[in-house]
Amino acid sequence: MRRSAPIFFAFLVMGFGDVVGPLVGLAKEEFVLSNTVAFFLTFVGFIMFGVLSVPMGIYQDRKGKKFVLQLGLFVALIGLVLPIISMKTFPLLLLAVLFLGAGATILQVAGNPIMRDVSKEGKYSRNLSLGQFVKAIGSLSGPVLPVLAARYWNADWKIVFPIYSVVVLITLIWVSTLKVEEKKHENSKPATLKSCLALLKNNYVLLMVLAIFLYVGAEVSMSSGIPLYLKDQFGINIQKLGLLGTGLFFTALMVGRFLGGVLLTWIKPKPFFIATSLIAVVSIVLLFLGSEALAVVAVILIGISFANIFPLVFSITIDHLPEKTNELSGLMIMAIVGGAIVPPIMGMVQDLTASILTGFLVPLLAIAYVTYVAMYNLKRA
Repeated sequence: MRRSAPIFFAFLVMGFGDVVGPLVGLAKEEFVLSNTVAFFLTFVGFIMFGVLSVPMGIYQDRKGKKFVLQLGLFVALIGLVLPIISMKTFPLLLLAVLFLGAGATILQVAGNPIMRDVSKEGKYSRNLSLGQFVKAIGSLSGPVLPVLAARYWNADWKIVFPIYSVVVLITLIWVSTLKVEEKKHENSKPATLKSCLALLKNNYVLLMVLAIFLYVGAEVSMSSGIPLYLKDQFGINIQKLGLLGTGLFFTALMVGRFLGGVLLTWIKPKPFFIATSLIAVVSIVLLFLGSEALAVVAVILIGISFANIFPLVFSITIDHLPEKTNELSGLMIMAIVGGAIVPPIMGMVQDLTASILTGFLVPLLAIAYVTYVAMYNLKRA
């Protein structure tokens, strides 16, 4: 656990990239922006997953995971220092978010596979789930810190940048002292763009990459759609549940990731994958039953069941082709761009049917596919 501690801190920093969501409303008020311009923040931060993931996977194959992890921390630090130096215009904030998003992307490419190098045999899936739990803490700090700053510290939302900067700097120094014996497969060849894209010709890899794409799309759809659903169906204002604005779904997601890290100590990844996927499908179906009590239970179960799908898909795929770790990491992190594509489809369905509830068929179908992939993996086992 001592060797993996700085890597867990790197996962915490990954979560800082999610601050872009809470920044939308804060920046809109600070700079008097339209909704369209304000939401450009999320695009700038999120698009880097589609742009940088595969190139960084190739670069990582040459320079090593530890070096790329340090690079991601440094790039994120630049993005966090820029607003401290000057925050007079919205374009400067966009530039800061661009660097922060790029840093988070690089950290995902390096952090997920390097966890395998610092984990004991058979503990990779468990540690990756725990890493995602730590990342969730970093994500939740985005909406929580501005509330604490305003309520207790007589400060505004910009306090997140110096706080994050200190944590990133400490993590960068700590990671630089870490000795990592990066696992190399004897038959591995240098990664290239061609070798990365060629992996998509492997039906199994394509199934798993698509599972990441659809899962992330379903998760983002849920996180944005659940508050609208509860308000539309039952008049529930989720902010009144006393969750400091983080949302019931995100809290359940964090708890689920911790539980997954514990349970994977005893349960093998592939059976756990199919169990959590089936619970996710059933939980979404509960939203359609029209009961307020069941709806709240469903939201909690959705968060808990969704929590470990990403690390399970990622670790199972890496364990299947360890000699292609860097290429696979680039492809699967690139697939996170599904979070930018699936939610608009859900919104279109809602607009066309004039029903918030009908839109949830989109993430339901996405998770149904993920469940099929889980069953396929169990059959292969």
